[in-house]
Amino acid sequence: MPEGDTVWRTARELDRALTGGPLVRSDLRVPALATVDLTGRRVTEVLPRGKHLLTRLEGGLTLHSHLRMDGAWRVYATGERWSGGPGHQIRAVLATADRTAVGYRLPVLELLRTADEHTAVGHLGPDLLGPGWDAQEALRRLLADPGRPVGEALLDQRNLAGIGNVYKSELCFMLRLSPWLPVRDVPAPERLPALARKLLEANKSRAARITTGDPRHDHRVWVYGRAGRPCRRCGTPLRTAGQGDAGRERVTYWCPRCQPGPGPAGTPGCGDD
Repeated sequence: MPEGDTVWRTARELDRALTGGPLVRSDLRVPALATVDLTGRRVTEVLPRGKHLLTRLEGGLTLHSHLRMDGAWRVYATGERWSGGPGHQIRAVLATADRTAVGYRLPVLELLRTADEHTAVGHLGPDLLGPGWDAQEALRRLLADPGRPVGEALLDQRNLAGIGNVYKSELCFMLRLSPWLPVRDVPAPERLPALARKLLEANKSRAARITTGDPRHDHRVWVYGRAGRPCRRCGTPLRTAGQGDAGRERVTYWCPRCQPGPGPAGTPGCGDD
């Protein structure tokens, strides 16, 4: 699942493939950009911003994309067969003389003036993998709504940018916090942005996301995707439930024994069994 570390790696790959040489092909397959042709322009840089990608081009333009749940950019050598999905899922093609970047299933693709990038990413909190990371500001934002469940606060990109559902569940487990615990009740809350930054930094350069420290295939994460399986710490079957506003719930994984505190509405509290 694309999160801040995935987007960081994608930006690096796109930057290496596209920056410098003029584009020899431009094909943007969304209605709003169907007549746009970027051929001949040079890509000046590709930057990650939280879970957003900013492809800057000469002439003061930026192609903004977001991967959300299953979007992806793939880079191919000229003449190489594209293998990221069926053709109808392609939303963008950008090519230099020797590399082609293909965007699959991109739910967000828009062309902005570079000077107007703030309209797309200005709402974001401190970027966990950005050069201007500000842990104190991230903490201030997390604590600004003290009654909010910590799992929801961590997913809110206005607080800190780059955490998705995997890291939300893993962070709460590693800090022994119920995802439904109000932020005001989190002991030593400065641990949240500190550990988030540490995990994303550790994983940004590798495709296999590891939070346990164990690189073996079935041992890489503590709780995410492991509902019903035994907790790696205590052996209790792990649980899963939706969390968030109705209609926009995100699945949460947790251990009811290792993460004491409130549980989801309509279920026993964590640690009650």
